[in-house]
Amino acid sequence: MKKILYVILEQWADWELAYISSAVNMLGGGKFENNTVSLTKNAVTSIGGIKCLPDYDLQSVPSDYDALILIGGMSWHNEKTMQIKPLIDDCIKRGKVLGAICDACRFLGSVGALNNAKHTANDLNELKQYSTYTNEQGFIHRQAVSDNNVITANGTATLEFAQEVLRALTVATEEQIKSWYDFHKLGFYNAPMPKM
Repeated sequence: MKKILYVILEQWADWELAYISSAVNMLGGGKFENNTVSLTKNAVTSIGGIKCLPDYDLQSVPSDYDALILIGGMSWHNEKTMQIKPLIDDCIKRGKVLGAICDACRFLGSVGALNNAKHTANDLNELKQYSTYTNEQGFIHRQAVSDNNVITANGTATLEFAQEVLRALTVATEEQIKSWYDFHKLGFYNAPMPKM
């Protein structure tokens, strides 16, 4: 079974996790396991007020994961988040899928994790303020970008981000993933029911 680790911090963006995790469960045929990671095992509260008790803290993260997905939110500017850098470095070194959306992209830029992949984020100028970010030419003005096992998306691209993660992990066939995306993006009356 493939393991996906979702990093959530205090004030994490509920909707950014919801689309990916539910699609993985709906389309993945029981071949994937969704798990949450945070700085500690204490409950973290989402922007929507939902409390989540993480499966792992940084000391208990398993080494047998297939993807590390950083969920956006309001705490990625906090200095404590630097504790996550070794996990990101390990993910890149081992060629695992690394994803980040919204302000988590800024964090990846601040630790140099976007320097070898095409990417996007909320704001290029915000990335450029970090001396560790050296890949301005790799920035693409798109909703979501996938390159070299690194997936990034701006904060308005929840569905596009989920779609790229589903593709990178081959959660389902391309037809099933596109069908799922179209259904959620276009709406019930404009898209056919997704094929599961």
